[in-house]
Amino acid sequence: MPKTPKTPKTQKTRAAAPGRAPAPATDRGGLELEGLPGHLVRRLHQVAVALFAEEIDRVGADLTPVQYAALATVEAHAGIDQASLAGVIGYDRTTIGGVVERLEAKGLIHRITSPSDRRVRQLSITAEGVALLRSLVAPVRQVQDRLMAPLAAAEQATLVRLMTKLVHATNELSRTPTRPAPPLSAAPTQPATPRRL
Repeated sequence: MPKTPKTPKTQKTRAAAPGRAPAPATDRGGLELEGLPGHLVRRLHQVAVALFAEEIDRVGADLTPVQYAALATVEAHAGIDQASLAGVIGYDRTTIGGVVERLEAKGLIHRITSPSDRRVRQLSITAEGVALLRSLVAPVRQVQDRLMAPLAAAEQATLVRLMTKLVHATNELSRTPTRPAPPLSAAPTQPATPRRL
């Protein structure tokens, strides 16, 4: 009597041992995570934020990367309004108010009602804000140096040139594209300090 052929056993997928990375998938259409520009940009951003926090903490300052960008922009464009500030630094207009409020609470900027439109709040940096930015020149430069340290000088220049080209070329694809600061006719005056009676 002929033997009945055995049904081939289904190969079981073994779970990766604890602490061991799973075997790489073979059906990704040629996409390897470490070769994806988007993934690399995300990872590099994480490193940049970590280095910024470390260097800023080292000097005892209390500022996030976004707050630093906003403060530096207010100094460069005295009298800029909140919506324009969001455009210059590429930040969401609906949440820039929170950034401004925190900078104002720290005594780093003033918000002044625009004389031409009372619905608009113009921003100006305080003496404390200027002093803080000056104290952060070395730490912020150190962040850039540490971030780029693995590259030779020529490679650093090439990377910055290509990143600048890519950012400008893809600006409109962002949910928060950057916009140039509007021209201002005159910088706002800082509010007067109330007299004590």
